Amino acid sequence: MTTTVPSPSPAPSAPRPAGDGPGRAETELRIGGMTCASCAARVEKKLNRMDGVTATVNYATEKARISYPPGTEIADLIATVERTGYTAETPPPPEPVRPEETGPAADDDPELSALGRRLAVSALLALPVVLLAMVPAAQFDNWQWLSLTLAAPVVVWGGLPFHRATWTNLRHGAATMDTLVTLGTLAAFGWSLWALFLGDAGAPGMRHPFDLTASPADGTSAIYLEVAAGVTVFLLLGRWLEARSKRRAGAALKALMELGAKDVTVLRDGREVRVPADRLAVGDRFVVRPGEKIATDGTVVEGTSAVDASLLTGESVPVDVTVGDAVTGATVNAGGRLVVEATGVGAGTRLARMARLVEDAQNGKARVQRLADRISGVFVPVVLLIAAGTFGGWLGATGDTVAAFTAAVAVLIIACPCALGLATPTALLVGTGRGAQLGILIKGPEVLESTRRVDTVVLDKTGTVTTGRMTLRTVYAAEGTDEERLLRLAGAVEHASEHPVARAVAAGAAERTGPLPPAEHFENVPGRGARARVEGHQVAVGRLYDDLPDPVAQAVRDAEQAGLTAVVAGWDGAARGVLAVADTVKETSAEAVAALRRLGLRPVLLTGDNRPVAESVARSVGIPAEDVIAGVLPEGKVTEIERLRAEGRTVAMVGDGVNDAAALATADLGLAMGTGTDAAIEASDLTLVRGDLRVAADAIRLSRRTLATIKGNLVWAFGYNVAALPLAAAGLLNPMIAGAAMAFSSVFVVTNSLRLRTFR
Repeated sequence: MTTTVPSPSPAPSAPRPAGDGPGRAETELRIGGMTCASCAARVEKKLNRMDGVTATVNYATEKARISYPPGTEIADLIATVERTGYTAETPPPPEPVRPEETGPAADDDPELSALGRRLAVSALLALPVVLLAMVPAAQFDNWQWLSLTLAAPVVVWGGLPFHRATWTNLRHGAATMDTLVTLGTLAAFGWSLWALFLGDAGAPGMRHPFDLTASPADGTSAIYLEVAAGVTVFLLLGRWLEARSKRRAGAALKALMELGAKDVTVLRDGREVRVPADRLAVGDRFVVRPGEKIATDGTVVEGTSAVDASLLTGESVPVDVTVGDAVTGATVNAGGRLVVEATGVGAGTRLARMARLVEDAQNGKARVQRLADRISGVFVPVVLLIAAGTFGGWLGATGDTVAAFTAAVAVLIIACPCALGLATPTALLVGTGRGAQLGILIKGPEVLESTRRVDTVVLDKTGTVTTGRMTLRTVYAAEGTDEERLLRLAGAVEHASEHPVARAVAAGAAERTGPLPPAEHFENVPGRGARARVEGHQVAVGRLYDDLPDPVAQAVRDAEQAGLTAVVAGWDGAARGVLAVADTVKETSAEAVAALRRLGLRPVLLTGDNRPVAESVARSVGIPAEDVIAGVLPEGKVTEIERLRAEGRTVAMVGDGVNDAAALATADLGLAMGTGTDAAIEASDLTLVRGDLRVAADAIRLSRRTLATIKGNLVWAFGYNVAALPLAAAGLLNPMIAGAAMAFSSVFVVTNSLRLRTFR
């Protein structure tokens, strides 16, 4: 009898004891209101000033991990963050994921959707404003009032996220990119309002010439609504792209935790009761049927089977288990019925520890401070001083308030980061679009910085260099034994088994000999093999022979030394031959390794398989034995990545399994095979959609090219500001010419980015 017990309400989360000192506790806070990496640095600095508090703030995940001493209350931590100008709250406990919640609607992000709507509406309103201002032939009577009507909501409503952030920063004595955006757009908009209502710009029939003449001019008839609206839209585009990247930052943890079983059949008073997996307690006994996931870590107390642990260990061959053997949660029971006694639940499971490793690796990554934010920290105060100095200098020299204000506004507008807002998004859009055509997904601009410095590429074996599928590789038939008959009889027995090695033998035998004969009285011998009656012979396959003839024993040793899994086959009590199977190396892997070497990178093979298997694969793709790291558990992969980095290497990691997720997050650059698991893909920085290792070299080349384009764009964006500021301060640039210069700068940046479309 099987019954279903409803899921309980999740228990409230509590601070975790920290391991960095007696009595200390650790908690996480969700931080709101951060708009750039400098915001995260500011929050972190304030928290670390509290007595005994150690905090790390992750801008990508918008979380702060805090270790604090006894006597400190979480409310004190939240109050400190709020005094800094941001919001803080403890994250809600994770809700159980139900099947009906895994559709597209479950992944909707209200904040991202709202920002996308703000961008779309602002772009639609701003486009005619820019066209009317920059194309004199399109101007009609009273066009300027239409421009005002369209630009006002863009500047006020569209730019509201920047204005809010500017006000927050201003109250705390800080200046960021938001400050530049607000100053530039409001100065341009405010000047336009003044010119329209108090100057000559509002007169019917007014035309706005497109004039690049660098000479002093009366600004009372010039409006700059296209500057205010265009800058707002460009920067909203950059913010939206950044928000999309941040939205995926925590998906690796979600993908990891969703691997576990959702429900489990528990034995209660001799009955089978179906309960949610989070209701399991240590000591509970639960049933695992063939094909089901093992709900949590435990020990087998009844039954025998083969357990597929490839998702967690990367090991391509399932492990035979019997009474007394330990099993790991989230692995799959590939054979018979098991009864398991739970030894670890919740945060104490191996899966939970792996999830924690991924989170730690993400929090421990160097936070890439965007170049634009770094420079704007100095650029904004300098521009403000130049604008104030320009106004004061002109007023003192000429006494002309209009001329002084015109020159000061020109300084602010020429300094407004229009091209700066386009520099990263356009290069990223073109680069990622071209990458998608080539089977490469780049998650964001912060990823690109690592590609330039990478000198070592660590390659996971199973599913990355190899296919992850076992195939029959060699056949040895003893003297006097026909090879075709050996294959036919052994294949018939293995055809009745579900073990992956057996399936490989059966498939290989059928391919070489044709249809297999039927097997009768099939018997599975747990951990040793199988036997059955075929064509009048008692046939046994596996490790069922205690004494092997010397030639057969030698064939087994030769196969194992070559990195193959050896299976002995025979009939009527005599061993007649050896069938060797192995994971298949992808046809393109050797070419991919050669391409990585041409980029000046050192390939290293990292695997959970034994060393003979690993070295055999390495030889076939051109990796020397000294660059093979074998027999490594998932936790050990992170250790190996950290060891290589400690040696001074900049490490890229290519993998596809859940067991690679923490290592992908730890590496300076993580590349996931698109044919792999969601956890690996979400923990990585780059995804190779086609699952072809050759694309890894293309991904690194494209990333480096895109990074170079972004940096070139940024140099131009700031360069034209620096060159034009003295002209504006000297009164040689009226604000309209400043707007034209901004437009030219934007065109240059976009054109430079479009060159990435020619990447081969």
